[in-house]
Amino acid sequence: MADLFMIGGATDAMLERLGAEFTIHRAKDMDDPQAWLNENGAMIEYVSTNGHDGVKPSFMDAMPNLKVISCYGVGYDAIDTHAAKAKGVVVTHTPNVLNAEVATTAVMLMMACYRELLRDDAYVRSGRWEVEGNAPLTRSVDGQTVGILGLGRIGQAIADKLAPFDTTIVYHSRSPKDVEYKYYGNLTDMARDVDVLICITPGGPATNKIVNREVMDALGPQGTLINVSRGTVVDEEAMILALQEGRLGWAGLDVFEAEPKVPEALRKLDNVVLLPHVGSATVETRVAMGALTVDNLLQHLQEGTVVSPVPECADM
Repeated sequence: MADLFMIGGATDAMLERLGAEFTIHRAKDMDDPQAWLNENGAMIEYVSTNGHDGVKPSFMDAMPNLKVISCYGVGYDAIDTHAAKAKGVVVTHTPNVLNAEVATTAVMLMMACYRELLRDDAYVRSGRWEVEGNAPLTRSVDGQTVGILGLGRIGQAIADKLAPFDTTIVYHSRSPKDVEYKYYGNLTDMARDVDVLICITPGGPATNKIVNREVMDALGPQGTLINVSRGTVVDEEAMILALQEGRLGWAGLDVFEAEPKVPEALRKLDNVVLLPHVGSATVETRVAMGALTVDNLLQHLQEGTVVSPVPECADM
């Protein structure tokens, strides 16, 4: 049986399928995974991990016969794909199966901000409705102009889910796409023209803090920022100041710069909705993600190919 190094957790269904074909070595069961790899890494041909933990460069260096890194998640910025490819290692991820769920989370955050869901829930629970009367009015989600940062598969799914709300969709990405939506080559210009900015671009150095103070000031005091991509995409410190000072109106966030640590200043704000990185966290979606993670490993073991390589490894 081939040897598999497992970083992070796995469901019982994943373990059952993998255990039938691999000898599994779980990092979480080791006192010092690096020391174990330094001694035994040459026998490891396969790795399973996730988008948060990734694979440390020192781990990869200790596995000279590695063939595949299978990532549970669509994001893989915690894996150095260029270094992996240079070593002949194919990196895979789990796109498509979570598109709809992450899109639903983005729309949910937008609606929660616009209709002040948390504020009004607290208003009812506190008994203030009975004592003080009706809560203040909120804003309508209908007819808004929404700018999508990163119009990939999930970005398109978000646009599709917003269509019934009569939204105007515009977008910013590295290059124009063959779509009907207006393209902005400059993110600040787009932020100035929209009511909502939804971030769904990949993380990594190219997008680090791309949503900076200039972008948030352009979005403005009536603007709403939604982030379901990576916490690093937004300058978190600048966002907190903008929200505190009223230069940015609202934020709906599923991701943060140093998860699971969320700054106290952000947690204290009442013009934000905060989720614990649960964009794809439904039973149904996680089952599909787990199945695809395993499918990539088993198909390579049996046929030497994978189901869903990351774009950088598509030609391998």
